[in-house]
Amino acid sequence: MRISRKLLSILLALVMAVSLLPAAMAAEGEAPTAEGETHITILGTSDLHASIWGYSYEDNKETDNNGMARLYTYIQQVREENPNTFLIDAGDDIEGTIMVNQIYNKTPDQPHPVLAAMNYMKFDAMTLGNHEFNYGIPNMLKIMGQAEFPVLAANVLDAGGKYVTGEGWTIVERGGVKLAVIGVTSPNVPTWDGGKEGIEDCTYTSVSDGVKKAIAEIGDQADIIMVSAHVGMVGEFDEEGGTDAAAKILEDNPEVDVLQVAHVHITVNDKQGEVPIAGVRNAAREIARYDLTLDKDGNITGSTVTIVDMADYEPSKEIREIPLVAEAHQKTIELIAGGAGDDGQGGAALGTTTAKFQPEDEIKGIPEGKLRDTAVMDLINKIQLEASGADVSAAALFKDTSDLPEGDINYGNIFDIYKFDNTLYRVKVTGAELKAYMEWSASHYNTWKPGDINISFDPEVPGYLYDMFEGVDYEIDLSQEAGQRIKNVMFKGEPLKDDQELTLAVNNYRYSSGLKTLKLVAGTKEWESSEPIRDMIVNYFAEHSPVEPTVNNNWKIVGVDLQLDNPERAEIIKKINAGEIETPYAKSYNLNGVEGNMIFDGKGADITTVTGADGETYYRLREVAALAAGTKGAFDVTWTPETGVAIVKGTDYTAETAPAAKGEAVTGTLTVTVGEETEEIAVVNVGDSNYVSAKGLTTLLGVLTVEANGVLTVSVPVNTGIGG
Repeated sequence: MRISRKLLSILLALVMAVSLLPAAMAAEGEAPTAEGETHITILGTSDLHASIWGYSYEDNKETDNNGMARLYTYIQQVREENPNTFLIDAGDDIEGTIMVNQIYNKTPDQPHPVLAAMNYMKFDAMTLGNHEFNYGIPNMLKIMGQAEFPVLAANVLDAGGKYVTGEGWTIVERGGVKLAVIGVTSPNVPTWDGGKEGIEDCTYTSVSDGVKKAIAEIGDQADIIMVSAHVGMVGEFDEEGGTDAAAKILEDNPEVDVLQVAHVHITVNDKQGEVPIAGVRNAAREIARYDLTLDKDGNITGSTVTIVDMADYEPSKEIREIPLVAEAHQKTIELIAGGAGDDGQGGAALGTTTAKFQPEDEIKGIPEGKLRDTAVMDLINKIQLEASGADVSAAALFKDTSDLPEGDINYGNIFDIYKFDNTLYRVKVTGAELKAYMEWSASHYNTWKPGDINISFDPEVPGYLYDMFEGVDYEIDLSQEAGQRIKNVMFKGEPLKDDQELTLAVNNYRYSSGLKTLKLVAGTKEWESSEPIRDMIVNYFAEHSPVEPTVNNNWKIVGVDLQLDNPERAEIIKKINAGEIETPYAKSYNLNGVEGNMIFDGKGADITTVTGADGETYYRLREVAALAAGTKGAFDVTWTPETGVAIVKGTDYTAETAPAAKGEAVTGTLTVTVGEETEEIAVVNVGDSNYVSAKGLTTLLGVLTVEANGVLTVSVPVNTGIGG
């Protein structure tokens, strides 16, 4: 079935091009004109995380770009354009806001507002996400049992070998087209939620194997096979085996026509061969739209995928006026205010503070809470230490903007600094294990490079994976690569020894998905709290208010020079804060102009290089001269049969530099005339091009060079005679 589509698609695409009937017309909702063609639209959502209304409960205000109510406005529009529209969700929907985490998910027998909204929106199918398992299997089945659509998990089997929800796949027909939807979720559920009721009674197979089994069961019943996968394209824990990678699904199952990915909260808009692939950001911020054209025989002749941002759509009043949704929204607002009193007014605050807990960000969008120790993290870690009796505590700033304001504290404020229902573990660790854990955590930062004016963060290591530690004093040296950054770890005033035993307080999620999965710690938990960490924070405020923000500054970042007194830095930051320049969150602004593998007096470029027999990097001399043009270190390089290679300092190189020749690299020496002097340096010659090392540039030009992280920074000292 799949092979015939591939053969026909090329021929039919040519026919369509000649007849000026592009598939793009169908994507705009126009009826297909070619005889026997059918146009279908598949709308894909995921990671809704209970964002129904479009409201930030922790901030107690409306949002302007997310929420299921906005999704429904767009969904209705598309359904009017094309009645042949399917609506599929890829999971992580019933967890994530104060509304559900605190009010509905712990009492699964009552009607659930997320399911009420999804039923109203008429979803055709939903895949289980890992967060659907957070409260155990019986709880999940009761809540998902309210769905008026199939809930799928083809790679999760119960103790009897049946699909845990009763279904692993479903077939939906619309416009005469039969769409088979296979749902698979992350097999890492036991890693995150092991120990909760029913979790370990189930079997979790690889996503690819789950799809393969479902395809065999479907046979030839469907025209299109869509996989709705609650995983990212690459493996989260199993990069080599791909048991939790959507890419492996396509590799092993060529029958798949459409792929939906989720879980990682990033925009995905791709195509592998003929297969359109899409994923969306969380909290109903985006929706994926697949448009497919089929011929009269049910073969796909064209497909497109589009990601639609919800910022341009108004929330649907219909969704907000669903009685259960409106009631849940009001209950949540009352909870934030301290609960409703007997008179129906807001109840008392949970406690008070004497001042706000986070310092102001120097650079807009770069959280100070990750650049230094703060009162927010000291408070959470202090509570964890007191509750567990451990020697050391670890906790994360889950949201960059998390803070506690001055004055009354409500539940929204507590949720803002600790949004998850994690419990607390105590586990024995050695000094070496703790340091390894700290190194893993510190990989959240990018390595600082000379010239960087700010600290930035590795986008491949999300902030919720970055823990800060209490009970030890330590430094993070960001001039070093990840894995070599933790320095001077002190415990009770003495250097922490590798074989020293101590106890660690850490949440259950980090223990299972970090410490144990990554084999950072050999010991097992020796104690678990009976209540979530968030409830501990609530209780602390009830007992200790007013709470004063305190910071002991037990850790700091070292190995960086951010040029705090440089006026050029101040101007750049002024523009960032004014919104004129993008926040350098994932990559620092560099006053050396870091772009490429060489920075010459503030200018950057990628210079062609070769590796010499001595293992050193050699740079193509003419390209270096071209880069240096216009700088204080400008120099001209020429060659004649009579004089050989000559360099004139202070003169721009203006000749055209031909592409680098390919051929054998020959290591040798070269005599270069520099002004009235001659210098002999080591070179590598390829074709007619000379390549010189950093040391060679210093010899020829008198410049200073620093090689770090694959970048050669060339600085021109004052009064060198190079260009003045």
